Amino acid sequence: MIQTLIALLFAHILADFMLQTGWMVAHKRNPMVLFGHIAIVAVLSYVALGFTGPWVVLALSASHLFFDAFKVYWPAHGWRAFLLDQALHVAAILVVATQFPALYSTGIWQDYGLLGSPPAWLARMPEGWISALPLLMLLSGGLVLATRGGGFFIGLFMKPLTIGAPVGLPKAGAIIGNLERGLAFLFILSGQPQNIGFLLAAKSVLRFSSAKEDRAVSEYVIIGTLLSFGWVIAVSMGVLALRELIA
Repeated sequence: MIQTLIALLFAHILADFMLQTGWMVAHKRNPMVLFGHIAIVAVLSYVALGFTGPWVVLALSASHLFFDAFKVYWPAHGWRAFLLDQALHVAAILVVATQFPALYSTGIWQDYGLLGSPPAWLARMPEGWISALPLLMLLSGGLVLATRGGGFFIGLFMKPLTIGAPVGLPKAGAIIGNLERGLAFLFILSGQPQNIGFLLAAKSVLRFSSAKEDRAVSEYVIIGTLLSFGWVIAVSMGVLALRELIA
């Protein structure tokens, strides 16, 4: 079950946070854009599972379509809608992984599944990489969720507080946020969470000192920083818990 869960979560994270552009989000009321996003979800899920369970993938993609359509036409927006939308997607994935736990084991990524012998292109890959694939999907998916996913959530949360926000280089805040969350994720996963303190210290010197004369700016920076590190810690704890369950 755990491999199926990780594969589907990996596909969902890539589809929502890497392959869904800002333009797509802004134009999701267009049915072609919405169905294009769902097609990406379906293809990635099918590939991540090892080209197996097409009907289950279609059912899961249909649930993704329903939740996204509901979000698009629901009058409420912002970070609460974002978290609710993601919670519904994860719940649907959990249902599928629970009801069809052997999906991943029947695909080509699990000892070549039902194929018996691997196709030529797969046989040429380095030995042992297939057994490590669930872990690779977990770690890479976790990194994307910690950085890009956190960026979306924090951007929505901080949007009402942008009055008095510091003005700097275009997109510099997003780049800094992704870098600090990425580094914090790597520190926690490598068993060195104490190094996060160095990130906070560096940010304090470089940013808080310039904002200390303006209370609104300093509060904005502090809220964003705490949210950023809180998000990456939560994601990292989830990744570590799933890593313990991989056989």
